[in-house]
Amino acid sequence: MRSSAPGQGSRVQVNLLDGFELSIGEAAVAVPSTAQRLLAYLALSSRPVLRVRLAGVLWLKTPEDRACANLRSALWRLRRFGAGVVDASGERVCLGREVQVDVRGAIDLARRVLDGPVDEEVLDVDPAPLCRDLLPDWYDDWVLLEREHYRQLRLHALEALCDRYTRSGRLALAMEAGLASLAAEPLRESAHRAVISVHLAEGNVAEALRQYRIYRGLLQEHLGLEPSSQIEELVYGRAEMETIR
Repeated sequence: MRSSAPGQGSRVQVNLLDGFELSIGEAAVAVPSTAQRLLAYLALSSRPVLRVRLAGVLWLKTPEDRACANLRSALWRLRRFGAGVVDASGERVCLGREVQVDVRGAIDLARRVLDGPVDEEVLDVDPAPLCRDLLPDWYDDWVLLEREHYRQLRLHALEALCDRYTRSGRLALAMEAGLASLAAEPLRESAHRAVISVHLAEGNVAEALRQYRIYRGLLQEHLGLEPSSQIEELVYGRAEMETIR
């Protein structure tokens, strides 16, 4: 691990997917836990944050004067990495202008998939960032909210990619996106429908039935519910559904 301050112009990257990491240049650097949380909060904020708000959120159960002192200490610790990591020159604090954040790129990717036109540029995206969770081992209240927001966004984006790949005949990629959505939420019916649609597009009816039965078993085991008519009709067809069930 590198601990010295970076040279002028060193690339600074904050990674929050699959865990926290700060890298400067080509090396990851060791960051104290309080400074990690400060950087993560700033990385997830769309605008500069008032110092008093930062102190209140990050040291929720601490008296205000002590929380503000903790914030000053965390900012001091981050200065050793260079002035470009955090801008704390005024009453508001933000990441340095040139700092790159992996989850920001992943959110932009998800929105491109969900909102953009169906073209080759969108279909050629790398879905890997959408397969990773946000700070999975952190349990701060503000992290839980941000993680759920990102989880829902990435699941919808993966399912949209699965559908677009299926329609364009890129079935291996469609299956990869659909299974990634299932891995994140095994009880999500829309993800099972997406995977079943890929199997049907490939002509693998037996695989489609198998996937349906896996989902039905999971739903009964964990929630005591039956699948919706929408997924049953996808697998069996409206005319056959009642007789096969």
